[in-house]
Amino acid sequence: MIYLDQAATAPVRREVLEAMWPYLTGEFGNPSSVHGLGTSAATALNLARESVAAVLNTRSSDVIFTSGGTEADNLGIKGIALGAPRGRHIVTTAIEHEAVLASCDYLARFHEFEITVVGVDADGVVDVDEVASRIRDDTTLVAAMYANNEVGAIQPIEQLAAVTSARGVPLHVDAVQAAGWLSLDTRALGVTSLALSGHKVGAPKGIGVLAVRGGIALEPTIHGGGQERGRRSGTENVAGAVGFAAALELAERERHDDSVRISEVRDRFIDRVLSTVPGATLTGPRESRLPNSASFTFGNVSGESLLVELERHNILCSSGAACAAGRDEPSHVLLAMGRSADIALTAVRFSLTATTTDDELNRVAEALVDLRKAKVSR
Repeated sequence: MIYLDQAATAPVRREVLEAMWPYLTGEFGNPSSVHGLGTSAATALNLARESVAAVLNTRSSDVIFTSGGTEADNLGIKGIALGAPRGRHIVTTAIEHEAVLASCDYLARFHEFEITVVGVDADGVVDVDEVASRIRDDTTLVAAMYANNEVGAIQPIEQLAAVTSARGVPLHVDAVQAAGWLSLDTRALGVTSLALSGHKVGAPKGIGVLAVRGGIALEPTIHGGGQERGRRSGTENVAGAVGFAAALELAERERHDDSVRISEVRDRFIDRVLSTVPGATLTGPRESRLPNSASFTFGNVSGESLLVELERHNILCSSGAACAAGRDEPSHVLLAMGRSADIALTAVRFSLTATTTDDELNRVAEALVDLRKAKVSR
């Protein structure tokens, strides 16, 4: 099997399972309990929080464990917008993950926020000056993703942070796809809050993180016992937090070497597909993209049909965001980039793993050529 759907999920690392195992078995205590088992669980949770904070270059008290990236985005956007709003206006971009767009829509429908959606260029990159021009005196939040989950386009987060900071507006960043490939130094980036998901970096599904700069008022979206310093109630997933910390630490340790190697492999794959597969067009920028991302449209060939045929060749990839799989609608990301609905429906996303080889990708390119010759169509 050739697995090229890392953007959807990564396999759980063995080291992560080993780190989690004690807290799934003998060390099963509730970290809120005052007896020995509870104290042991609380210690493990605190150590995990400190480990994550070290990677993010933030204080451990700024790290909130969530159920995943979707909840982290919901808490970051709704929590900041409702925590201490200076107005009821939010600026976001047209290529955000549904977790961000749906959170903004919720605030518009139930809390009378006005949402300004900024477009992107043909490569899927937002213009910093355009965002700056949309910030108003009543803007309470700007939300922008670090790297797009469908086309891999990296956004100018540091420049956006400089603009928002100058205007005194918090910046929430969905960094789910960036983890393991780009720096997550929140201080260097200048972000107010940052969302991550464990299963993108080798932790299990069901654990995520929202890092929120100290001093920022945050209205909880889940109410109850006041865990996570009152910002996210519910008994903490200790094993998940331990696994997340282990996975993130490993990903950060390997990040530079993995990024350099896989970007070279990716570039050779892109060159081969563009030169040999009829109708193939790269989506997203050629340079400023995630090291493991290669996405294409294929003219009059259905992306879903290609996926089915590629799986018959034991090649697993996707047509875009995993959470949108099975829908008939074209990608909102590609539409925002100016692609027609018909072209958007031909998209296929290849997201490489850190161990993907040239030989594997050569087999993928050959399969694509064969499928085009066989006239796989709508």
